Amino acid sequence: MAPLAGEKNNSQRKLNTILGVSTALVAIVMIVATAVIVRTKSASRRSGRNDENIEAAVMLKRYSYESVKKMTNSFAHVLGKGGFGTVYKGKLPDASGRDIALKILDGSKGNGEDFINELASMSRASHVNIVSLFGFCNEGSNRAIIYEFMPNGSLDKFISKTMSKKMDWKILYNIAVGVARGLEYLHNSCVSKIVHFDIKPQNILMDEDLCPKISDFGLAKLCKNKESVISLLDARGTIGYIAPEVFSKNFGGASHKSDVYSYGMVVLEMIGAKDMKRVGNSKSDNVSMYFPDWIYEDLERRETMKIFGDNIMEEEEKIVKKMVLVGLWCIQTNPSDRPPMRKVVEMLEGSLEALQGLTCLNIVVTVADTEVCRSRLLRFQMLLSVLYDWHNV
Repeated sequence: MAPLAGEKNNSQRKLNTILGVSTALVAIVMIVATAVIVRTKSASRRSGRNDENIEAAVMLKRYSYESVKKMTNSFAHVLGKGGFGTVYKGKLPDASGRDIALKILDGSKGNGEDFINELASMSRASHVNIVSLFGFCNEGSNRAIIYEFMPNGSLDKFISKTMSKKMDWKILYNIAVGVARGLEYLHNSCVSKIVHFDIKPQNILMDEDLCPKISDFGLAKLCKNKESVISLLDARGTIGYIAPEVFSKNFGGASHKSDVYSYGMVVLEMIGAKDMKRVGNSKSDNVSMYFPDWIYEDLERRETMKIFGDNIMEEEEKIVKKMVLVGLWCIQTNPSDRPPMRKVVEMLEGSLEALQGLTCLNIVVTVADTEVCRSRLLRFQMLLSVLYDWHNV
């Protein structure tokens, strides 16, 4: 009888083992299934929230992806490519047949936050120097932003064409003023204050009358009207235009003054005082990328004079001097030393003599400034006398 009892015990142990394994497998399957369901519902809720955010943020016409394909003739005409997608030329599907630009966002990047960000920002802005938004597409992973077509392309292409022939300083000046007005509107007069965080020539588009319009709000931040410093989880912007405080908190907090810095770099590039080839060749030297003191060195040596030509008129000379002064003031390392965009507009539209007085009154070096900041400010003050002596050189 003993063997039978042993066999019975073995059978019982096997049965218990099988039951235990089966129970564990069932539990694992249930856990996995629950996780999948929760994740699916969460994704669905996020998608729903995204749609709700889009609908709440904008009062624009929504197009299907099929309509987008028809508007672009199956994406036949590429206008340009950027970090977040490709821009195509198309026509509105209405009686006007108006030319439009459609940015097709790369679906593999991010969770649509940049898309919502750009829609929310651009839909709040209505200004002659801000690109107008006509509609959008948000269908599955297909996302598109539809805005007005700019026949004269981006400012960087215009600058390269202009540099190859006689400079038209009045046109460049009007472009600088237009961009300044657009930024001043975003910072002070928009429904929600907007900081762009990616001001560069590629994001400034030109219409048929060479009126500049700020575009590409994918990195922009909507701010409360009384919010002075913006919390950023990561650095954003483009090397050569990004403000020091955006990539390092050691220089202060990111704010609307970060756009002021980028604007100053754009202005200096417009007048030829900022050489992007030199920035491009400085990859191993972060200091020269973010603190381009060679701009000051070139101006102190009057290197920039070579782009003026011998036949520059007195009125044009004053325009150039104003642009140089404004550009240099805007790229001060310490954000508090930079003028707000409202002051930039006033300086550009005012007289050169008034600008000289403003700079002397407002530039103050304090003990709290870093060595880099003091150096920039002092060099800026010294350059004032250099600029006013240019004509007699």
